[in-house]
Amino acid sequence: MKEGRSKPNHKANRRSFLKKGVLAAGAATAGAGLLATRLSAVSHGPEEKSGRLTPGDASILRFLAAAEILETDLWQQYNELGGIQDSEVPGGSGSPLYTAALKVLDGDMDQYIHDNTEDELTHEVFINAYLASKGADTVDLDRFRTLPSSKATGAQQIGRLTNIMQLTVDTTWWTRYRSRTKNPDFGDTFPQAIPALAVGQHPAIPRSDDDLTPSDHIQAIANTAGFHFGTIEQGGTSLYPSLAQRVTNAEVLRVVLSIGPTEAMHFQTWQDKAGNAPALSDPRTPR
Repeated sequence: MKEGRSKPNHKANRRSFLKKGVLAAGAATAGAGLLATRLSAVSHGPEEKSGRLTPGDASILRFLAAAEILETDLWQQYNELGGIQDSEVPGGSGSPLYTAALKVLDGDMDQYIHDNTEDELTHEVFINAYLASKGADTVDLDRFRTLPSSKATGAQQIGRLTNIMQLTVDTTWWTRYRSRTKNPDFGDTFPQAIPALAVGQHPAIPRSDDDLTPSDHIQAIANTAGFHFGTIEQGGTSLYPSLAQRVTNAEVLRVVLSIGPTEAMHFQTWQDKAGNAPALSDPRTPR
């Protein structure tokens, strides 16, 4: 972490989980449905190249690359409006009112968002570069960038892979990781921490400048984002270790296992910050 990016009253050690490494990582499970139905379209033909990797190892890495591309798309939209604006994460110019609402959850939220975004961007680039170095096909989802951007001041007007302006957010991860008596491996189910987010469609970024007021409305949007951050990251905590058990090449195993632990650290931070979301009623009905 560059010291110049910290404000004087910030504690650098609170952001140590995001320090850069060759394989600092985090994976998204958001968009898994898209992955399941679209991965065949990523192929360059019926005989997809695995190069010097086994077909199975190459496919696992392509799955992870696609997940990271989707995750980068999510986090870039958050950073454009609520993160630190610099050349490390291209695009966007920020939304001060949205950023201020996010900072109610934690004073360093803009820095966390920025660094998580940069992490995911480097992850997708690394995995694709590794595939290419082995002569294997890489992943390119640009053809699917057809969803609209937020119209709020500060957002880029480009095609997106994901839509965070109409979210139904599963918050059972909050109760699952706090249960003393239940275990999902034994078939136990868990209640929603925020039942209202599990129904309807909720914006996690301002859809336009009209969403910046009243104050409780933009705070409700920031609260939605705070819980969605954990939803994005919680799946990767098990995704990478699960896939690591299926690779055969020792070097591929090193790649996959280097990513998983940082994914867990990402989730640990976001589940902590979500707990600071203030209780309120959105004065405007989600549209």
